[in-house]
Amino acid sequence: MLAEGREILARRFGVLELAGPVFDFTFSPYYEEEMGAELVKQFLGFGPLVNPEDLAEIKRASNDLEAGLDRSDDLPGRALNIDPGYVNGGQLVLATTKNYSHRIYIGQGIFAEVTLLYTRGEFTPLPWTYRDYRTEAALDFFTRVRGAFLGQRGSSSNG
Repeated sequence: MLAEGREILARRFGVLELAGPVFDFTFSPYYEEEMGAELVKQFLGFGPLVNPEDLAEIKRASNDLEAGLDRSDDLPGRALNIDPGYVNGGQLVLATTKNYSHRIYIGQGIFAEVTLLYTRGEFTPLPWTYRDYRTEAALDFFTRVRGAFLGQRGSSSNG
């Protein structure tokens, strides 16, 4: 499913520019009833740059992609869980359909959450940051994405 998901996302959102390692999702049983056990996860970065004001539309599009994927087993839920967001110089922002006290409504039934802050030369988790986003692999990946963002932003403003 990951390979198919990467292809579908690239067709919809642009070139796959960065990919983190595939890792076992053992941080929570939250998705097991819907998606099964032995889940894996991968962080991906696509180009070109997106406008942050498009995040709600991107999340709705990713929800449509999830709903359109056929499962290869008998489980009733989604085959993939896609959590879009963006990285800029100071933060990782994720989109979700679930409201909570620290999330901001951005329209179309979508909320935005600052998940990581970039301070003192590194990404720092916040009290609500999910455990899989706190791992060294995740922090390293989003640092790479931040570097790519700053490089693309710099080259687009210079040329």
